[in-house]
Amino acid sequence: RPLLSSLALSGADRLTTLDVLRARVPADLVVLSACVTARGKVYRAEGVVGFVRAFMFAGAPRVLVSLWNVDDDATRALMSRFYEEWKTKPAATALRDAQKFVASQAKWKDPKYWAAWQLWGLPE
Repeated sequence: RPLLSSLALSGADRLTTLDVLRARVPADLVVLSACVTARGKVYRAEGVVGFVRAFMFAGAPRVLVSLWNVDDDATRALMSRFYEEWKTKPAATALRDAQKFVASQAKWKDPKYWAAWQLWGLPE
């Protein structure tokens, strides 16, 4: 039931895929910095239905998501570096550079720490 998938927000609030589909998201980029945020259900005629598609349908041209469970510390480093890089670079370049930075750290060189992150959507 992909439309009932939800993200936990502060407090007890939850945001479902259906909530996003009903909203307008006038953002250049949505970042879902959590585990397995790219997940969705594949429908033969529709493709993958999940948060990525919902945010794009709601107006965001790009969505940054993870493919698997991610390490908290490595993700914190990657996201900090991503946002710093994104100030002066397109999102795809900023993500690549942030991934390179995390991969350059001895404790995080294994791809499981940095390769989960993908940018879906339109080029800048």
